[in-house]
Amino acid sequence: MMKTFHSRLLVVAIMLMGAMSVSAQEEITEQSRDQEMRSRVDSVLADRYYRSSYDTNYVVRPECKLTLKVRMNQTGNDFHAKGTVSDIYSKADLRTSHKTTFSVAGIYRGIGIGLAVNPAKWKGIYKDYEFNLNYYSRKYSLDFSYQRSESLAGDIYRDDKLQRLESGDVTLKVANLAGYYTFNNRRFSFPAAFTQSYIQRRSAGSWLLGFSYQGGSIETNSKLKERNPNAPDVSIKIGHIGIGGGYGYNWVLGKKWLIHFSMLPTGVIYNRNNFTTNGVQKKAKHMRFNMIFNERAAIVRNFSTRYFAGATLVMNNSVFDDEAVIVNQNKWRARAFFGLRL
Repeated sequence: MMKTFHSRLLVVAIMLMGAMSVSAQEEITEQSRDQEMRSRVDSVLADRYYRSSYDTNYVVRPECKLTLKVRMNQTGNDFHAKGTVSDIYSKADLRTSHKTTFSVAGIYRGIGIGLAVNPAKWKGIYKDYEFNLNYYSRKYSLDFSYQRSESLAGDIYRDDKLQRLESGDVTLKVANLAGYYTFNNRRFSFPAAFTQSYIQRRSAGSWLLGFSYQGGSIETNSKLKERNPNAPDVSIKIGHIGIGGGYGYNWVLGKKWLIHFSMLPTGVIYNRNNFTTNGVQKKAKHMRFNMIFNERAAIVRNFSTRYFAGATLVMNNSVFDDEAVIVNQNKWRARAFFGLRL
């Protein structure tokens, strides 16, 4: 009886050990599959990351899988307008509150994700909305920004009388767009200066072809009427498209420093600018020739193959002069950053 019991117990133990062995084997197989899948994905991303048509004597990819960056951004917008409606001359010199954000970003094999915070927004001090998008590739680059602001403030001269425009009195909506094509795209790299996803090894420059658009409006709102019932209803609307060409250059100094500057002036070929006061509107000539300037500057310091830091500046300036309305807008974004490559 005892022998039979021991025999059965031995059989059960052997079955349990077999089941545990199968379970362990399945777990090892699953881990092996996951590791193989990760290796395959990394291989595909690596092939994509290092595949480039750049001349490697001038531009190369950094030898890393992961890049971590900490950034501080600040943006601003100045707006100037002049015009005469119903024989009354008006001039406005206005600017929005500066927007300051802090962000962290991680880029793995050229694919990145980031998180930005605005301390003033959290405290309720900054209530404007702003969106910025920048795209830099070997041949094509794009700068886009949209801003909706009620922080616009400054001085307004109306019929030689000075009036102070307070934050919240008017609503600004404006969009800026600039696109570039780089001719010498095998030796000159915008990404090296602005995203650090490439490294410029030798100095090089390129002619640029591009277009610009600036559009939006400034309109008085109910808050101004509540504060000053005699204030006029004013609306300034802008929208102009320009095409042109320019030049950019990357200076490489001592294999550690990269200094970039580029300018793309574009001539306005069409506009829909107008100036309205108390329902009386004056329109600019649609084919009036004027200019939009797009400037970029950057400085990057590579302390080693792992550490780098620098700063960038992107500006869009319009100069529109017409008998009916004169409009000048200056939109800018500055950025400082520190990065680590792993």
